[in-house]
Amino acid sequence: MDMKRYRPIGILLIFVICVQLVFTLSGTEYFLTQIIMAAYYCLVILGLCLLMGYTGQISLGHAGFFAIGGYTQAVLTTINLSSFADSGFVRFLESAGILFRRTDLYGEEILSFSPWIAIIAAIVITIGIAFLIGIPVLRLKGHYLAMATLGFGMIIYTIVIGTRFLGEADGITKVPPFQLLPGIVVCGKMAHRVANYYVAWFLVIVGMIVALNLVHSRVGRALRAIHGSEEAANAMGIHSSKYKLYIFVLSAVFASVGGIFLTHYNGSIGPSETSVIKSVRYVAIVAVGGMDNLWGCLFMGILLNFLSLRGVFGSFDEVFFGLSLIVIMLFAPHGILRIAKVQELIAALRELPAYIKERIGKKKKHERHTA
Repeated sequence: MDMKRYRPIGILLIFVICVQLVFTLSGTEYFLTQIIMAAYYCLVILGLCLLMGYTGQISLGHAGFFAIGGYTQAVLTTINLSSFADSGFVRFLESAGILFRRTDLYGEEILSFSPWIAIIAAIVITIGIAFLIGIPVLRLKGHYLAMATLGFGMIIYTIVIGTRFLGEADGITKVPPFQLLPGIVVCGKMAHRVANYYVAWFLVIVGMIVALNLVHSRVGRALRAIHGSEEAANAMGIHSSKYKLYIFVLSAVFASVGGIFLTHYNGSIGPSETSVIKSVRYVAIVAVGGMDNLWGCLFMGILLNFLSLRGVFGSFDEVFFGLSLIVIMLFAPHGILRIAKVQELIAALRELPAYIKERIGKKKKHERHTA
């Protein structure tokens, strides 16, 4: 096993802990709220990076998969089956642990699906829809594929905003907190903010490990071959259709998991999460970070989503992401971190620890000679 591959993961973990300590000790812990939300959006971006950067497939419909996960979770955990509690089937589900009882703010008893069961259902539904969409759509290429996925996103948005069962324009609210482990609850309450910060980053780190293992495996080499030339990859015996479909489904699952946990964290989900402009935003961030650069996408995803959630761009938020996409495609198609000057800066930062170590060694040697 190449441990050098995982060294940045360790550095990221240390950085995550340091950020939490700095914000907590400085009394600015409220910043963690936006970082938590940005981390969940980054799951979508990591999945999209795999799809766009390593197989060359453009998707403008990933907000749809984010919504499928979030809405499925919201529906199953807020539906009230109390009126059917006396039926044999519902009693069986409750005795099997599939349903659980709780009370809302007004003391009304609610019998709904366990969040764990809802997660399984949301991911299974996402995988099923991704397969159904991916099999015909991935036969297309270039802008035809982009248009087809754009159509999928628009369909999801139309369904969400036109279905009373899904809350229409108001979305679904009162999604209950998710008891992940004893003492760890996914919700937006201030008392659980730090725990939620680590839950969000745990998912991001797991997602990054999965992605890194994938791109450095035999499958990753096949994906890069497909990206280079699908015809040449097929000629070498690579089943390009199968690989493209699997990555499409995996990226959809990444998006769905982000939607699931963000829905519990916010306690709600609305149609804005399914809008086409959200999908464009994800594509813009992947382009800015570098389409085949997982670390670049993660960095830019956290940064840009954090700034957006803090309201830095104001009412020009969507304009900023659209303009970023245009500028990057014109002047830095391989991502902002691949610009020569930025690469030189990154290389200098990598050499900084060795330079400091060398300087300290020389200083100690000089002190021994002068002593």
